[in-house]
Amino acid sequence: MKRVFPVITILISLSLFGLIYFQFIWLTSARNAKEKQLRENIFLATTDAAEKLMENKSDFLLLNKNKELNFSSEKLKMDILRPSVIQRYTKEEISAVIRKSFDKRLLEGIHFEFAVSDNSITGEQIQSDQFFKYFIDSTHNTNVAIPLTPAAGSTYENIAKEEFLVVIVPHQSSIVFKEILWFIVVSVLFTMIIITAFFITTKALLRQKKLSEIKSDFINNMTHEFKTPLATISLAVDALKNEKVVTDKDKHEYFTDIIKEENKRMNKQVETILQAALFDKKEIQLNNKLISAHTIIRTAVNNITLPLEEKKGMIEFDFKATSDTIDGDELHFLNIINNLLENAVKYSKENGLLIKITTENSRNRLIIKISDNGIGMSRETLKRIFEKFYRAHTGNIHNVKGFGLGLNYVKTIVEAHKGSIKAESSLGLGSTFIVSLPLAQ
Repeated sequence: MKRVFPVITILISLSLFGLIYFQFIWLTSARNAKEKQLRENIFLATTDAAEKLMENKSDFLLLNKNKELNFSSEKLKMDILRPSVIQRYTKEEISAVIRKSFDKRLLEGIHFEFAVSDNSITGEQIQSDQFFKYFIDSTHNTNVAIPLTPAAGSTYENIAKEEFLVVIVPHQSSIVFKEILWFIVVSVLFTMIIITAFFITTKALLRQKKLSEIKSDFINNMTHEFKTPLATISLAVDALKNEKVVTDKDKHEYFTDIIKEENKRMNKQVETILQAALFDKKEIQLNNKLISAHTIIRTAVNNITLPLEEKKGMIEFDFKATSDTIDGDELHFLNIINNLLENAVKYSKENGLLIKITTENSRNRLIIKISDNGIGMSRETLKRIFEKFYRAHTGNIHNVKGFGLGLNYVKTIVEAHKGSIKAESSLGLGSTFIVSLPLAQ
């Protein structure tokens, strides 16, 4: 598992980065192709519009080609003989012709600006309202200029004024972006799904790896927890076979008591494991009744008198709660306090242990605080302290006994009583466990 996990992570990471890279290349190619197609369509549409403008010129000369015409001035004669798009079309008419050509080339709804100008000395011009605003910016806009010349062999060949039709489509990039927006959205969506799947897979692998380590740790701890009492029982049995012990009643009772205590200890460990299995199956059953929390706490304190004396420790009480009656299971509630007190003793310093138990009321709840001045916990330990099988090690795996089930059991029972528990700690300064339970109605 240790070797396979990094290989799997690297392979998935390479696949993910490769997929993202090729999607980026594909989207870039699609954008370039769309921009090229847009420019071509704009050019073809502008060319069509220019041809339409030239086709629709006045048929004045064609209708009067057999008549002798008299002109009042030379300027009027030149205007008639050299027909001008600027003179013969309004701005709205030119815009309508261009729009029709754009729609024909599948450019519906695309905004454009235009201008028609001649190449004469007077420099006449007709343009849309915002033509000059976009004319100077050729980087982000598509500009197309088409000469307005009559078709070869037409009536106006070589006599029409030299004019140009200029069409500008602003912000071509945003137009292309709108066209490929769905491709981008879908691509990003599926990429996010793949990334999410990658992290879920990685998290599952890490969890599996952690569970494997916890399993090994649990087996080592269980082996140690059962090996020690079994060894003690074996020695006691051998001692009972000794003739001197058989004849000595006091020694016989002493070794018999040892066997009973070690047997009781093993039964307690087995019961702890079985209870954990029941909690996993959600088969926990509480025999609730009205109980006094202060009474249960004092009972639990009596249970740790001997280990507390070995540590030369002491307990202080500060029962501020005026109401301590809760609706709970007496045995399980006693186990909650026992576990918290045992942990305070277990993870204490060599000498000078001080445990302080405080109770108070907050609205309709009973708050129980159990504080100690022990070794404390790191931030990482504090985050995982209620996890099943997790144990805060102090170096050697067996220097603190247990399966890592105690606090997980405490949290499960507290929540079964519709309460909550949290821990506060600083490394080297001790820990505080705060239990909040609803008061009996």
